Amino acid sequence: MSDRLGRQLAFLAEADRLKTVLRANTLADGSRRENSGEHSWHVALYALILADQAGPDVRIDRVLRMLLIHDLVEIDCGDTPIHGSHDAASVAAAESTAADRIFRLLPEDQAAEFRALWDEFEASLSPDA
Repeated sequence: MSDRLGRQLAFLAEADRLKTVLRANTLADGSRRENSGEHSWHVALYALILADQAGPDVRIDRVLRMLLIHDLVEIDCGDTPIHGSHDAASVAAAESTAADRIFRLLPEDQAAEFRALWDEFEASLSPDA
């Protein structure tokens, strides 16, 4: 196995841990708490289905890429509900550290690309974000 493939597989194994992170919210039927893997899939599906509602400058392929990776930091940090009371600066710092660790598992080119997408999403500076 090549080093590149080994690193990609290590990243994918780590990403699988997202399914063990329970979120604050429940499923729509209220039966249990949603996990972050389910959340990431569902929000990406929303973006795909509602793509025709997006603005003309939104590139759905980039949106989907962002949505598939945006919650990976929860592997280290857990879910921080948007409406909770927390120190936003310390959460952002912890998530940035988690992003460094997680994306560094990938080959260098993919690590840089995914980290840039994650940063763009977090900053909300583009139509795609």
